[in-house]
Amino acid sequence: MLYSIKMRAAQGGDHKLGGQHISGAERILAEENLKKMAEAMIERALLHSRGKADFINLKIEAIRPQDIERIKLLPIFTHEVDTIQEGRKSAIQILKESGVSTQAILAGLHLLEELKTSMRGAMIVDAVSGKRLDQLTMRGVRVSKMDMDDEEDFLLWLNRQNLTDVHVREAVVLAAKVVAHQDVTAELCWSDDPEYVTGYVANKTGYHRITKLKEYGSFIGGRIFFVKPDAAIEEVIDYLQNQPVLAVGRG
Repeated sequence: MLYSIKMRAAQGGDHKLGGQHISGAERILAEENLKKMAEAMIERALLHSRGKADFINLKIEAIRPQDIERIKLLPIFTHEVDTIQEGRKSAIQILKESGVSTQAILAGLHLLEELKTSMRGAMIVDAVSGKRLDQLTMRGVRVSKMDMDDEEDFLLWLNRQNLTDVHVREAVVLAAKVVAHQDVTAELCWSDDPEYVTGYVANKTGYHRITKLKEYGSFIGGRIFFVKPDAAIEEVIDYLQNQPVLAVGRG
């Protein structure tokens, strides 16, 4: 039996009661690995660069093997830029090549730039009109129940590309799940960690790292999922939040 383990950490109390998001993590593990992972997640919440959490929620759920969907990892491409302006131009170009309209790209960037604090999840935006389609305000859509199928092989693959940061390890798997859905066109994301300025665009062709998408020291990050105009939004949200997936292959 496998188990989904999730950690959510906040400062100032529960997220639902206005606490500021500090950290989150997701894994799917065998029973014998749960204790070690729970300890690691708690340590992460207490020692995070965003601050020390005073609210930590751990949730563990059993997952039936027959309910797990296998998805493919994305190839990783790195786009080196020197400034945020160059990074945003690179992101815009990749999004256009993904099939997202200029109108939707500009609307999405505006939504992210207007955030006063980080969301816990993602916004879902129409890839043509740029209209936000979910009704989840600052909560957003939280992608859940995902992991790599073979952790050792996955980490070796990343190490060969000199990608050892925990942000990359987690985001590559999340992005693979997101763009595996037929109605998702692309994802745009930059982190809320103040020391991490690299962001990415993920699409059907790959995971595109862009080395500077936000200011160093900024505590505000966010992500947008661009979807087809005829997407079944409730079905997309259900998949992202509830469908267990394991990522396989080497991109």
